[in-house]
Amino acid sequence: MSTSELMSIPGIIDPVPVARNITPRADGRTDLIGLPRARLADLLSAEGLDARQAKLRAKQVFHWLYHRGVTDFEAMTDIAKPMRPWLTERFVIGRPHIVEAQHSRDGTRKWLLQTDDGHEFEMVFIPDADRGTLCVSSQVGCTLNCRFCHTGTMKLVRNLTPGEIVGQVMLARDALGEWPKGKMDFGDDASEAEYTADGRLLTNIVMMGMGEPLYNFDNVRDALRLVMDGDGLALSKRRITLSTSGVVPMMERCGEEIGVNLAVSLHAVSKEIRDEIVPLNRKYGIEELLEACADYPGASNARRITFEYVMLKDKNDSDADARELVRLIRQYKLPAKVNLIPFNPWPGAPYECSTPERVRRFSEIVFDGGISAPVRTPRGRDIDAACGQLKTAAEKKSRAERDREAAASAM
Repeated sequence: MSTSELMSIPGIIDPVPVARNITPRADGRTDLIGLPRARLADLLSAEGLDARQAKLRAKQVFHWLYHRGVTDFEAMTDIAKPMRPWLTERFVIGRPHIVEAQHSRDGTRKWLLQTDDGHEFEMVFIPDADRGTLCVSSQVGCTLNCRFCHTGTMKLVRNLTPGEIVGQVMLARDALGEWPKGKMDFGDDASEAEYTADGRLLTNIVMMGMGEPLYNFDNVRDALRLVMDGDGLALSKRRITLSTSGVVPMMERCGEEIGVNLAVSLHAVSKEIRDEIVPLNRKYGIEELLEACADYPGASNARRITFEYVMLKDKNDSDADARELVRLIRQYKLPAKVNLIPFNPWPGAPYECSTPERVRRFSEIVFDGGISAPVRTPRGRDIDAACGQLKTAAEKKSRAERDREAAASAM
């Protein structure tokens, strides 16, 4: 593991992450994943191609990287054969390194991944009857220390780069076998590949994995632009949701520069309780947060803001809490829905989950107030992949232990 210094939790002044440049490799080659077309062209030009040729090759490489998902320059069949070894000598097509992959009884899949500099993070795929959602991480660890969240007990090590973020989506596509095929693979008689979310396993992305996305804004924005690029991964912004614990100063920029759906980790309706379970509330209070939600660009009845509300026994689950939640949403005239999340326990957690009866009653009160409040079904609990459970405990296992577990699961 790297000995990089840990980043402190946000204090009076929020950390302002500076987008890290491309990670240097020991072999001197440059990893192209995470780079937009213009940067690809700049790199090719710096290696000696004239401007016109660099622009053409960048367009071709971009297509193969992000639309076809190839990991070998030799697979880029519309690039001249002598050019492919030239590319291989200078560049590499990366993916996050898989340390461990787990499969839940309910179909949820979790991957423990590792960066080139030795830091570990996780991503989760959740299949449903009508959709498949990939939960993507934005940081190694987290800085917010939300008391109900296992991930929040980790120290923040560093931000993930655009390549490490978009690489999670690409790795999931690899695992699910969902890269499109087209005429360049099968000859001139084949039709162009038609890529849509319909009929595919991976249909939605949620930036709800490890970390606070708005504390890594530039890298998250650049990665999601690649995901949404019609010539790349081509996923609609309406199928992407970014979750924040309430980094108010960055919310408007999120709407303007990324334009995806917004989810807010609310979890309480009073200052006292939210200060306790979401410490960021001491900096940006509920009123300031809800005002930022009301001003979020693009929010409408067709694109409602989601309020995430984890149900904690005798803490935030009373009838009075439910009524206050309805009152606040009405006061700020928010186009909103509420996701009620049964608390997912983890060792040493200071809270218990509300009873099913209490969760049901809370939901009924919010529904009666004219606001949708479905109860989220916990997924992947048996592999610690449920909401709030992500933490790289697997790093403590030896390679032999991982091999034994993998062998046992295959039996």
